[in-house]
Amino acid sequence: MRIATWNVNSIKQRLEGVLTWLEEREPDVACLQETKCTDEAFPRDAIESLGYNVAVHGQRTFNGVAVLSKLRFDEIIVRLPGDDEDDHARFLEVVVSSGSRAARIASIYLPNGNPPETDKYHYKLRWMDRLLHYADARLRLEEPLVLAGDYNVIPAPADAHDPAAWAGDALFLPQTRAKFAALLHLGLIEAVRATTDAGEIYTFWDYQAGAWQKNAGIRIDHLLLSPQAADRLKAVGIDKHVRGWEKPSDHVPVWIELEL
Repeated sequence: MRIATWNVNSIKQRLEGVLTWLEEREPDVACLQETKCTDEAFPRDAIESLGYNVAVHGQRTFNGVAVLSKLRFDEIIVRLPGDDEDDHARFLEVVVSSGSRAARIASIYLPNGNPPETDKYHYKLRWMDRLLHYADARLRLEEPLVLAGDYNVIPAPADAHDPAAWAGDALFLPQTRAKFAALLHLGLIEAVRATTDAGEIYTFWDYQAGAWQKNAGIRIDHLLLSPQAADRLKAVGIDKHVRGWEKPSDHVPVWIELEL
């Protein structure tokens, strides 16, 4: 089973590239973030024509998550538990199955948190606390679990081209990194770092200051796996070339292959 995550930065603006990538990479499940449209406006027909089932949780102009799956949905759950008043479309969980084998997969768009001296950062930290509680409960099910998405977290200096430039940013503050590390301490395994310690591996390049041309990127898109999923991990990849396409997102897809 090939599972991918991609912050598309507006599905309607990037639809041609998304369709091209789906045909090229052929993921069984694709988790999208920052779709930036309501459920009704999501370009469902174009994606369903490629053989995908579509689950969406969107809102107008901001945020928005989706899961595209060649397998049937056995469950669809919207909203991260822990705050009934949080109306941001940032979380969508599905269970997919083929025959007797199933996997639980969540598409996650974690808050950016900038500027860090504002309530936006407090919201980010509260959201991460809710994610910790959710992940702890899900891990107790002892099933293949994949938490895929744009975490807006640079886990370590090796995950930034210029760590000093991010020192005061909400994505790289010690408290942010500590909460991400707490997720791993629960028993989740971060797919990319489970397979390589190499540097200059990025998933995001800003549109400004020639970041793409200079390879001045950061790695903030992650797939976290339960032990039951990590035991079945066969391959990991980052489709960096997609950033060079016409009208690209500032993020690129990250994918894994599980032997399920």
